[in-house]
Amino acid sequence: MSRAFRGSAGPSQRWDGFDLTVADGVATVTFARPERLNALTFQVYADLRDLLAELPRRDDVAVLVLTGTGRGFCSGGDVDAIIGELLAMSPGDRLAFTRMTGAVVQLLRETPVPVIAAVNGVAAGAGAVLALAADLRVVARSASFAFLFTAVGLAGADMGAAWLLPRLVGLARATELLLLGDRLDAEQAAAAGLATRLVDDADLAAVTAALAGRLAAGPRLAFAATKSLLAREQETSLAAALELDAATQALLMGTADHAEFHLAFTQRRPPRWTGT
Repeated sequence: MSRAFRGSAGPSQRWDGFDLTVADGVATVTFARPERLNALTFQVYADLRDLLAELPRRDDVAVLVLTGTGRGFCSGGDVDAIIGELLAMSPGDRLAFTRMTGAVVQLLRETPVPVIAAVNGVAAGAGAVLALAADLRVVARSASFAFLFTAVGLAGADMGAAWLLPRLVGLARATELLLLGDRLDAEQAAAAGLATRLVDDADLAAVTAALAGRLAAGPRLAFAATKSLLAREQETSLAAALELDAATQALLMGTADHAEFHLAFTQRRPPRWTGT
């Protein structure tokens, strides 16, 4: 992306809600409250929203990885830090909060870079939805999923769960999971379709790094277009989807990456993608 289009402010250097590292095109967000199974606070939600808003303007990030420390990926909203505060808020402030949490999911879906959830342990409530919102899920055998919203007297549709989950596991299974809130262990989650890869705990970091590295080294424009079309074409007719495909492919056929594929093919070598 041209520097002229990125805006005057550079990327944020510090985030209070999580740890962030960027290396070789891979940004890794690590939820770092292991004593609370990485439960979310207002600050974590706000920081994640703001980071995701920055990503499309960063040239150094081609892939985003979400993971946690300790025994939890993310156990959802912190009961002490969030629920008690919400009960004392005005209806308007509560709506502002729920819209913020929804914005996190929308930005995860709309960011042009592929998102990988490396699920290292408990993914419950909002944590399970963050994993759903990722494009790919690498799931450790110690991981588990639970959609606990009805257990606390809230709708199971929180943060887009009722939109995301049926697209992965089907409407009947999603209805069961969102109504009952039952825990799924890693094997059950994989059987239901929630896991892109199911791996031993000791292999989670390596498998995630290999997958992220493969994506980071690939054709960024092609990945961004694929992600966008997957989202848009869920809500369109076949005729509209075909027209979107046609227009997108016609544009990508004029990119340097497509020309590089042809040159690499004729020279019998791997392509050197530039994302242009």
